[in-house]
Amino acid sequence: MLTELNKLAAFIGQTPLIPLENEHADLFAKLEYNNFSGSSKDRAAFSIIYNGIKSGAINEGTTIIASSSGNLAIAVASICKRLHLKFIPVIDPNINKAYEALLNLTSYKVVKVTKRDHTGGYLLTRIDTVNELYAGMDNAFIADQYADPNNYKGYYGLGHEIITSFSKLDYIFIAVSSSGAITGISRSVKQKRPEIKIIGVDVEGSVIFRKEGSKRYISGIGASKIPPIIENAIIDDVVIVSQLDLIKGCHQLLNEQAIFAGASSGAVYLAAKNYAKYSEHTDRPQSLLIFPDKGHTYLDTIYDQEWVDQLAEKLQPATSAQG
Repeated sequence: MLTELNKLAAFIGQTPLIPLENEHADLFAKLEYNNFSGSSKDRAAFSIIYNGIKSGAINEGTTIIASSSGNLAIAVASICKRLHLKFIPVIDPNINKAYEALLNLTSYKVVKVTKRDHTGGYLLTRIDTVNELYAGMDNAFIADQYADPNNYKGYYGLGHEIITSFSKLDYIFIAVSSSGAITGISRSVKQKRPEIKIIGVDVEGSVIFRKEGSKRYISGIGASKIPPIIENAIIDDVVIVSQLDLIKGCHQLLNEQAIFAGASSGAVYLAAKNYAKYSEHTDRPQSLLIFPDKGHTYLDTIYDQEWVDQLAEKLQPATSAQG
């Protein structure tokens, strides 16, 4: 299986790096949606499964189980399909319809939870379901993007790509969810270039950087539980955007840069171009933005005006209370 898996390595990494137009800073984007299955999560999925096979925890009869709101599930499903392994993703109602349809085509079975956990999200319910499935099987492996260190180790290669691409770099903006990307990138980059600032970008309602969670309606960013692996991250600053501002960022990214990207990319773009601390620099700062996935799976949500209007109505009471 490792021989077959290694054939995929050529299609993961070395993603395009492009400049973005901006008046306040030199912005560059790393287009991670050019990986094998269409997102940065290919790096994590490859690392987790590769090391699972290498350790003997995964063999030809193993069923892989994973909790995922989208990209990790797609990445694992693609690899499992290639290796002829059974895969059961545990998803929730926030998943994009296109991803759910694709998972139904490529997975052994799809389990969809509908009960919200005490934070208002679905993550804890998904994790409980994964553990229940695992306990009921003789030969199973959890592709655990929240706690398996092989998640963030899969991003060491991305860190190396960044270091070798820039002689000068001030900031790297990275969206957080399972936190593999920000942990792996920060650890590998800081080891060689400690002066580069790592900026985490999260969404309101997530508990990663705030104690209180609330309902989130957009997949791909944030979490209802602090991922254990984030303890290994080296983060210099955090920007938290609202769900509506995240959507605004996606539309601005499309209109201003002609980049059609997903939710976390929109959040990163909005955070990076409006970052207040640029003013502290005497010279023009340089920032790298990590864009994890494309926007086609968000056509029925953040790129659908009717859906956005309905979301704005749902969030209006909270907005009014804050005002």
